[in-house]
Amino acid sequence: MCGIAGLFIKDKALEPQLGALLAKMTSTLCSRGPDSAGFAIYGAGEKGKSKLTLSGPSETYDIMAAAQKLTAAIAPDAPITQRYSHAVVTLAADDVARAEAWLAANLPDVSIMSEGERLEIYKEVGYPDDVAKEFAIAGMGGTHGISHTRMATESAVTTNGAHPFSTGRDQCLVHNGSLSNHASLRRELRRDGIKIKTENDTEVAAGYLTRQMNNGQTLGEALKASLDDLDGFFTFVVGTETGFGVLRDPIACKPAVMAETDQYVAFASEYKTLTCLPGIKTARVWEPKPATVYFWEHN
Repeated sequence: MCGIAGLFIKDKALEPQLGALLAKMTSTLCSRGPDSAGFAIYGAGEKGKSKLTLSGPSETYDIMAAAQKLTAAIAPDAPITQRYSHAVVTLAADDVARAEAWLAANLPDVSIMSEGERLEIYKEVGYPDDVAKEFAIAGMGGTHGISHTRMATESAVTTNGAHPFSTGRDQCLVHNGSLSNHASLRRELRRDGIKIKTENDTEVAAGYLTRQMNNGQTLGEALKASLDDLDGFFTFVVGTETGFGVLRDPIACKPAVMAETDQYVAFASEYKTLTCLPGIKTARVWEPKPATVYFWEHN
């Protein structure tokens, strides 16, 4: 099962509604994945800065206190914002590596959900509507966003096991399907320096794309390469700082539908997910083809 929703906004006038629209879209997918949910939001950013989205080992963990300890050690004036069980610390980009090392040494139970100039990832165990409400997703604006509702078929139902997964700066991925060669690929990626933290096959897919892009491929090239290197059934929706991409495996047995207008491009696991979008009655609606990369990018 699992459900995916994604929205790439073309019309700047619609950007303040990104979170509200994505939350509505995700709500229609609760039955496809009631275990947990997650949202990736590409909002405002500042050149030379990087946002670390942090999560603790439980919803009751004092993540704000942990974030304050981090900033005291690395950058005392760094701003911190909290959304439910996550905290976002904004650092100079040059301080990120030191911050990651400090967390690993001093607060190993704190996980970095995402890192990047614009990307913030919020995810938790629980019913998707409740997760969206706790994080106040509907109040967030941005240029594009991705969400996922999970019905676990492998690996534990935990916050870290929920999608989206991020293994590179301003990069994230959600996935409906199952990869059969994730164990061997996980070992290979770790040898190549990619940080894989869970046993979830989706994090392996995210790490694979990060490695390919680190080696000089574009996102489109990395997605094409995955058709040869990843075994199994999958529908991927991916995000970068400026882009939004979709790929289905050659058999394309997982459901997918897309819509495009002058205002946006949208992806969903079911058509009903798209019905809340403005202008959907006159949108171009289609089923993405198997083994075909779809990609949109802001200049």
